[in-house]
Amino acid sequence: MKTDFKFSNLLGTVYRKGNLLFTPDGTCLLSPVGNRVSVFDLIQNTSYTLPFSHRTNIDRLDLSPKGNLLLTVDENGRAILTNFQRRIAIHHFSFKGRVSALKFSPSGRHFAVGVGRRLQIWQTPSTPGTETNGEIEFAPFVLHRDLAAHFDNIESVEWSSDSRFLLTAAKDLTARVWSMDPEEGFEPTTLAGHRQGVVAAYFNATQEVIYTVSQDGALFRWEYVTKKDEETMEDISDARWRIVKKDFFMQNDAKVNCAAFHAPTNLLVVGFSNGLFGLYDLPEFNMIHQLSVSQSNIDVVTINKSGEWLGFGSSKHGQLLVWEWQSESYILKQQGHLDSMNALAYSPDGQRIVTAADDGKIKVWDVKSGFCIVTFTEHTSGVTACQFAKKGSVLFTASLDGSIRAWDLIRYRNFRTFTAPSRLSFSSLAVDPSGEVICAGSPDSFDIHVWSVQTGQLLDQLSGHEGPVSSLAFAADGNHLVSGSWDHTVRIWSIFGRSQTSEPLQLMSDILSVAFRPDGQQVAASTLDGQLSFWSVEDAVQQGGVDGRRDVSGGRRVADRRTAANAAGTKSFNRITYSADGSCILAGGNSKYICLYDVGTGSLIKKFTVSVNTSIDGTQEILNSRDMTEAGPRALIDETGEASDHDDRVDSTLPGARRGDAGARTTRPEVRVTSVDFAPTGRAFCAASTEGLLVYSLDTDFIFDPYDLDITITPSSIIATLDAAKAAATSDTVDEENTFLKALIMAFRLNEQKLLRVVYEAIPPSDIPHVVRSVPSVYLPRLLRFVAHAAEETPHLEFNLMWIESLFSSHGRYFKDNTGTFATELRAVQRAVDDIRENLKRLTEKNLYDLNYLLSKPVLGNKKTSSALLAMETEDAEVPDDQMVDADEGEGDWVGFE
Repeated sequence: MKTDFKFSNLLGTVYRKGNLLFTPDGTCLLSPVGNRVSVFDLIQNTSYTLPFSHRTNIDRLDLSPKGNLLLTVDENGRAILTNFQRRIAIHHFSFKGRVSALKFSPSGRHFAVGVGRRLQIWQTPSTPGTETNGEIEFAPFVLHRDLAAHFDNIESVEWSSDSRFLLTAAKDLTARVWSMDPEEGFEPTTLAGHRQGVVAAYFNATQEVIYTVSQDGALFRWEYVTKKDEETMEDISDARWRIVKKDFFMQNDAKVNCAAFHAPTNLLVVGFSNGLFGLYDLPEFNMIHQLSVSQSNIDVVTINKSGEWLGFGSSKHGQLLVWEWQSESYILKQQGHLDSMNALAYSPDGQRIVTAADDGKIKVWDVKSGFCIVTFTEHTSGVTACQFAKKGSVLFTASLDGSIRAWDLIRYRNFRTFTAPSRLSFSSLAVDPSGEVICAGSPDSFDIHVWSVQTGQLLDQLSGHEGPVSSLAFAADGNHLVSGSWDHTVRIWSIFGRSQTSEPLQLMSDILSVAFRPDGQQVAASTLDGQLSFWSVEDAVQQGGVDGRRDVSGGRRVADRRTAANAAGTKSFNRITYSADGSCILAGGNSKYICLYDVGTGSLIKKFTVSVNTSIDGTQEILNSRDMTEAGPRALIDETGEASDHDDRVDSTLPGARRGDAGARTTRPEVRVTSVDFAPTGRAFCAASTEGLLVYSLDTDFIFDPYDLDITITPSSIIATLDAAKAAATSDTVDEENTFLKALIMAFRLNEQKLLRVVYEAIPPSDIPHVVRSVPSVYLPRLLRFVAHAAEETPHLEFNLMWIESLFSSHGRYFKDNTGTFATELRAVQRAVDDIRENLKRLTEKNLYDLNYLLSKPVLGNKKTSSALLAMETEDAEVPDDQMVDADEGEGDWVGFE
């Protein structure tokens, strides 16, 4: 089994804090999610997460006008410069303070940052591989100017369209106009007059008007004019920036949180603290729209380049919205979980992931697009477990509200609810592979409850455990059920047998999680002392064990007075799961590490670090003495009382809350992995963590993975071999040196997908059986996987099916003998064939309805044609030869249908 899993995507959360950003072409939206950046493609309806990560949460980000450089800055002022198109981090830099505003100039040569109350202008680094003034640039960040005049933090920075002037808005109730370079006759100007902090300031398209927006809902319009005498209308003072108009939003004590201005169309969007936003046409101040898009504050708003789409972010509820104001419709509407995720499950086809959380919501995520496609809210308390039925169209969930619910994922509805005779909260769940029986365990009762899915009736209560049942799992054949309990025992039940008693397997500590190997011959159990135990199902003998305490322990909390290696709370695995072939086991717990073990040898294969975000507790390995004060760790000191705004001073968090609010991040939540699961194909796995739903995959982009490569195999030599094979195929001669098989093997050794596709599609259909018959066995898994993906992605229906048929006809015995090794490839082929069958079924049904409709219509044309078609309508009638219409006969007559 391959273990080179790389971080692929982050689901489960769509926005945390910071500013949103549209790409220059206006088709993609960039959203900071904790210490990472997610990109939502609004045209292709997909999303992906950039591979780099900061050490703390991201505060500000901006793209250069060309869209090639992305600059992200975290809470500590540390910046990462990224090549956005290649998704590669280029340079790390520190601004020596928290950055509250960031903006690239329209020319792209400079960018401005607000560091506290100072305005800094920096030269934009050149893209690697280019030269500046004939010389390669070695200093990526060069300070151009450092300006100071504000008395409080800068809230926003805007550039004029010619990149000569800047406009800053700050909490000191003023806005200021600066020049990038000293200019003759220009002095920095202060725009004062607001009664509360200025949220934003903007130039209009002609740069002759400035708009400023303050927190109290005031909009001032400034123009560069002289003061005139009201009677004589003569100038009585020099020209300067003056307020020519005042407008007010009037939102009943709601404050203005954010604003965005689109200069070409004079559109102003304002987000309020009550969840409303307003769209206004300037300079007349006509309100176009006013809409409530969130139940809490709108923290950020942005407009794309064409001015059609408005992007909104709300951190309290983790909402991300894109609204098209002209058609009044949502382009994107996504929301993450409000509380920590407890469980997840892959669908049997690997296309969806279901997450369940403490907020009582169940969300279904599409793996390819990265979007949430449906949310179920019927549960009234935290959802603790979820599992699919084998067919994949039915989902079962267990909740602390005392109910087990069955969901139809075709019609998206709750069609069955199971409850116990007494009020119990359920914490574990297992579904029979046939989907007929469902079992659940409770922390309130020591019995295992068994229901019939068809009738909804309680069939049995399995008693025997002397402590709460923490975990349940069914074998793949459905004959055995394994349960783990806090009474230090694992029990294997035969619930369809006559006697439903079981002998306990005694362990040394509380059982946290149990799992069946896919073949049903082995059971794995994780205990509170950090041990993994493997037992044979047939003879109940322990086959092996792993001591995972040293592997899983890591990361210290802020208040810990001992090192990470000695912290007791992290030394166990809360959830374990087998890989698709059963050779490896994946384990995660209250730690920043996910461990992958080899079952046969008990050795650690790989450790995956969930997060390096120090905004979360438990990610630091060593104690930083700079964060220690006489009053204790700095992170534990409550500084909310010193905030200037009343809303920021109010601390609404619960005392002793350890999980924290995933949106606000106010209580330093701890890093933990609550659930892990392998994809059915074995090519990916996902983990529910404090950061969100992390997806690790083998199929990551931008990877060059050659196989048995030597110096003679190049793209040009492969194309030359392919051309020679084509030439040999058209002639009668047989060229042993240049054949399609040789070109295909060379392409697989280079392993370049585009080149592989060219060689694959160039092989004539008549030669497919001969090529497949001669393929060496070492290349068969790669060829089978490639053909399965080609069947899903390319329109060559019969061509792909001929390859699949030839592979199983020639090498069926080899695949059958190595079913466990090729489980991933065989599932991919099965999925591809099922998709083809479903598509053909839909197409033939549609064609049948179309033909029936056309044949039911009256026919226009000559009599011979009418009689021929009428004869075709009858089942057994044949059309006489003398009534058939010849193609050359009756030229000029048109025959058709209404």
